Parts: sequence; C-alpha cells; structure tokens
Amino acid sequence: MGVSKEGEKRDAYTPGVELVGKQTIFAEGCRGSCTQTLLSNQAFGLTEDCQMQTYALGIKEIWEVDPKKHKPGLVLHTGGWPLDTDAFGGSFLYHIDGNKVHLGFVVGLDYSNPYLSIYDEFQRWKTHPAIRTTLEGGQCIAYGARTITEGGLQCLPKLHMPGAMLAGDCAGTLVAARIKGVHTAMKVGMMAAETVMDNLEKIQESDVGVDLKEYGNTFRNSWVYEEMHKYRNFRPAVNNYGFHVGSALIAFDQFIARGKLPFTLKFKHEGDHLALKPASQSKKIEYPKYDGKITFDLLSNLIKSGTWHNEDQPVHLHVEDREGMKKENFEKFAGPEGRFCPAKVYEWLQDDKGNDYLQINASNCLHCKACSIKDPGQRIEWRVPEGGGGPAYAEM
Repeated sequence: MGVSKEGEKRDAYTPGVELVGKQTIFAEGCRGSCTQTLLSNQAFGLTEDCQMQTYALGIKEIWEVDPKKHKPGLVLHTGGWPLDTDAFGGSFLYHIDGNKVHLGFVVGLDYSNPYLSIYDEFQRWKTHPAIRTTLEGGQCIAYGARTITEGGLQCLPKLHMPGAMLAGDCAGTLVAARIKGVHTAMKVGMMAAETVMDNLEKIQESDVGVDLKEYGNTFRNSWVYEEMHKYRNFRPAVNNYGFHVGSALIAFDQFIARGKLPFTLKFKHEGDHLALKPASQSKKIEYPKYDGKITFDLLSNLIKSGTWHNEDQPVHLHVEDREGMKKENFEKFAGPEGRFCPAKVYEWLQDDKGNDYLQINASNCLHCKACSIKDPGQRIEWRVPEGGGGPAYAEM
C-alpha cells in the first residue's frame, strides 16, 4: 500500500506482508490472482489433464419492491430471451425478506457477437412484463457484477500440489446448470481442511511442501463430484452445438438420461477469448433507451455498487501493447471491452487529432475479472489494486 501512480512511495507507504505456510488452501473465488499464477506454473502440472476454463459474467441488482408485490420465497429462473441464439445465458429472481428482490442476468463469455452488451441485455430483460410488473413502483438499491466458472469437470484442474490445495470456485466447482456454487465450495473447503488435519503431523515434520494426493481421492468420492458429473455435459452441449440443438441435448441428458449418458462432451473452443467473430461478420445490436425507473444507464447504477479506489496508485488494469490492442480489439472487433465490462472501465476515445485511443477508468472497476478473460488478444493484465479498494457490497 501507499505507492503513487508514478510508482513512488507515498507517506502512507506500507510494505507487503509475506505469509509463509507449510500447507496453503487457496480459496479466492473465480479467476483468483494467486490461483492463476499457480495454474500457469508448468512445474505443478495442474492443467495437464483438463480443458481451459470457460466462464460467465453475472450482473445483479437488489430492489426494494411494493409490499403488495412481494412474495417471500418465490424463485424465478429464465433462459434465453433477450439473448440471440449465438449467446447462452439466463436469469434469476429471488424474493427475500424485507420486501427485497435479488435479480440478475448471467451470460456465458463464449458468446461470438462483439456488439453484445451483457449489461444492456440485463436491462432489456427487466422490461419483460413478467419482470417489469414486480419492479414497478420499487427502487433499485444495489448493483454489482462478478464472473463465475462454468466449465465443470472437464475444466477442473488438479486440486493438489506440493504445499498447497485449491478449493471452491478458484478451482471451478460451481454447478452451472443450477447457477449454484456456495454449497460445493463450502464442502470442498471442508474436505481440504480435513485432509490437512488428517496429515498434520506429516506436514509439520516435513522440510518441503507435502503433496496431499489423498485430497483428490476424497473429492472424487464425494457428493460434490457426483453432482458435477451429473451436469458435466450442460455447458459443452450448447458451446459445441448451438442454442437449439444444445438445449435439446441438455433436456434429454437431464430429464430422460438423468445425467447418466455414456459419454462426456468436450468443449470445442480453446478459451472464451477466441470465441468472438470480427465486427464485419457480426450484427450490430440496438438497445432501447433507459427509462430511469426500471432500466438505468451504467454509471448511474455503478454508484450503487459503492466501488472506490485510491486515484493515486498504479493502474491495476495493465495493458502493455496498446497499439496491438488497438489493431485487434478496436479495428477488428469494434472495441468489445467497452461492452462486456459492467463498470465502463474501458472507453475508446479520440484525441484532438482524431486518433483513437483506449482510456482505462480503473477507479470504476468492480473486480469482476471479465476483462482478463474475454480480451481477444489477452493483453489486459488484472493486477491486485491497493488494499481496501473495490466494490463495497453489503448484501450482494
């Protein structure tokens, strides 16, 4: 902490703290920075037997609604609309206590149209009569966004290495078919902790990091693995065969075969960042204007996230090759980061001479990590910002 945007030590400078442990359980959520470093280290071989992870971005609001429209316990899930068939996603709407409603829209980041805006798809979804009726007369009180892992078993890395283990969504244990991962993350974390306790003496006596291979065996014999195996074909079905055929295959797999088809589908693509089609081959999407009552412009909603960063610190969203990004992202794909980012961090602007350039509004960042996933050229490096910065979620 306390480093200025020029890289100099400010008066409040505090050096980083090095935490050393003989066995570390990494459980930092989707696209965790430490976990990404481990996954990319070939010495550990964590990704040798799995496919590249595929992700989704979820955008969420919390509303206070008219008490007459509040139905505690009501759960609503939808799929598809208003998305076109070249994207896969759906929504949730939960009535909770205190006349509040949690609602959100989740879209797989393997979509192909660079003109798609997940935020605007969410706003348009709220205009459907089945949703609008609930929200009319209410007030949006909170906003946020976060990526989730959707690859399932096919994208699950090895969970153990010398001196460390992976648990929860940093490994990818979320069940995309149910849009649920808290239960699996908790159970995997418990299994990791129990494995450490069962081997505590061996860990303490060793001078090097112990590779707790039994953790992997425990996971494979758990109900978490069983549940993930049941839904293993959910995402690759749509990814490989498109919305209509994929949905039909999912329906057969889940409702007739009960998740017991004698084969496991593999993802055809090699990363969400490679899924975009050039802008010249894509259809522009016109989104309706915001009404300020049900639908809101992004910056007005962003205020409700409470996000904050010290302006006098190095930009944590680092792009080394700006010229390469301009040629690929802006000229070929029409600047998709300006649409997939749910916080208006990235803007393509023109200077006084008419030259296009990328402006990064790092202080807007919601720490969703979508940019480091979907960026076509993988030029955006998401670095950890100064401690204490980011969204201030209360109920999200």
